[in-house]
Amino acid sequence: MKSRKISPYLQAEKGKEHHRIFVLTGARQTGKTSLARRCFHDYTFLSIEDPVLRQTYSRLTAAQWKDLYPRAILDEVQKECRLIESIKSVYDQWQDIRYVLTGSSQLLLLEKERESLAGRCTIIDLYPLTIPELETANWEDTIPDSLYQSLLTEPQVVAEKIQALLPDFRLHPRYAVHIKAWDHYMSFGGYPALTDPKLDDEDRYKWLTDYVSTYLERDIRDLAEFRNLEPFIQLQHYMALQTAELVNHSSIGQRIGVSPKTVQRYLRYLELSYQVLVLPAWVRNEGRRLVKSPKIHFLDPGVLKGITQKRGAPSGEEFESLVVAELYKQAKVLLRPVRFYFLRTVDGREVDLLVECEEGYLAFEIKQTNRVLASDGRHLRNLQELLDKPLLHSFILSQDPETKQLASGITAVHGAYFLGQAGV
Repeated sequence: MKSRKISPYLQAEKGKEHHRIFVLTGARQTGKTSLARRCFHDYTFLSIEDPVLRQTYSRLTAAQWKDLYPRAILDEVQKECRLIESIKSVYDQWQDIRYVLTGSSQLLLLEKERESLAGRCTIIDLYPLTIPELETANWEDTIPDSLYQSLLTEPQVVAEKIQALLPDFRLHPRYAVHIKAWDHYMSFGGYPALTDPKLDDEDRYKWLTDYVSTYLERDIRDLAEFRNLEPFIQLQHYMALQTAELVNHSSIGQRIGVSPKTVQRYLRYLELSYQVLVLPAWVRNEGRRLVKSPKIHFLDPGVLKGITQKRGAPSGEEFESLVVAELYKQAKVLLRPVRFYFLRTVDGREVDLLVECEEGYLAFEIKQTNRVLASDGRHLRNLQELLDKPLLHSFILSQDPETKQLASGITAVHGAYFLGQAGV
C-alpha cells in the first residue's frame, strides 16, 4: 500500500476537540476506506453499503449511537444520508464522540447535508495518488514535499529553490524513481489499485475501462436520477476528447442534443463526483479584454484513457490536463488556501495555469515537448503587468530534461523534477 501525505495530519488531529468528525470524500477507489481504517484503526468500522445493515443503523437513536458506536467509521455514508442527521444529533449532545464519514461523491456537501454538518466537521477531499505518493514503497514511508509544494509552503524562498535546481534532471540521484512514477502517472493515472506490481499493462487498461462502467452504473446515480443515461455518457465522452479546452454550454448542447442548462448540470455532476476540474478564467483586470469562459480538465489521465479508449503518449491537450491535475492535487493535499485559474486574452495570449496563494501567483505554461525553446515562454513575459498581486515566478513544465532560465523569472523544468519528491 502506498503512503498518503494526508495521513500524519489525520493521525495527529483525530483526538482533538475541534476534529470530532472527519469527512473523507473523493472518487471511488481513491483509498478512502483504507486510509480511514489505517488512521482510525481503533474505531468501529460500519459499512453503509450493506442494505440490511443500512436500515438498522438508520433506526438507531442518538443515545444508542452514543452507547453502541461512540467512535466509528461510517463507510459510504452517501448511501443513507439520514445517518448524517443522526451523527449531527450525537455531536450536539455529547462531547466524547468521534466519527469518520466516507463517501464516493460530494453528495455530503450538497445543501441539506452541508447545513447539517456546518461547523461540526473537518472535510478532507481525497484524490488519486500524487506523484510523490506514487514514489513511496509502503504505507510507512514519509513523503517529502515536491519542489512545487515547497514553493507553496515557503513562497518567500522561491529564488533560492530555483537557484538550487540541477542543470539537467538526469543528474538527479533519484532520476530513475522520479521517471518511473511520472511514466506510470502519464500512462495509467494515480488510482492506488493500479500500482499493484502483479498487474500488467493490459490488466491496468481493463481496470480503467471497468472503472468508467462502474462510475456510470453506480456513482453517478448517487447524485441524480436518470431516466436516460445516454446523453450523460455522450457528454462525458465528448468532454474527455475536449480536455484542456474552453467550455461553451451552447455548442456542447448542440453537439449532443441537450439544452445548455442540461450541459451545465451534467458538468456539475462530473465535478461533484471528482472526475473533472472546471478551471475558472482569471478576469480581475477590467482594463484588459479577457476570455471569461472556463476550461475543463480531467483529474486523472488513466480515467481519461478509460473513457476515450486511447493508449500511448498523451496529446498536447491531454498532457496539459494531466499536469494541471497534478498541480491541483498536490496543492489540495497541503490543506492551504490556494486558488487556480487560467488566463487568456481575446487576442490569444494564454497562461495555462495561475496558482494564487496569499503572497502572489505562480504561473505555468505546459508543453508536451522534449525540447523547450525560448519562444515557448513568450506568453509569460511581462505577465506581471496584467496581475493584481506579485508574480512570484513563472515555469514551463515539459519533458525536456534540461533546466533552463529563459528570461528573468521564467524557468523551464521537467515535470517529473518539479512534481516528484524533492528530497534526495
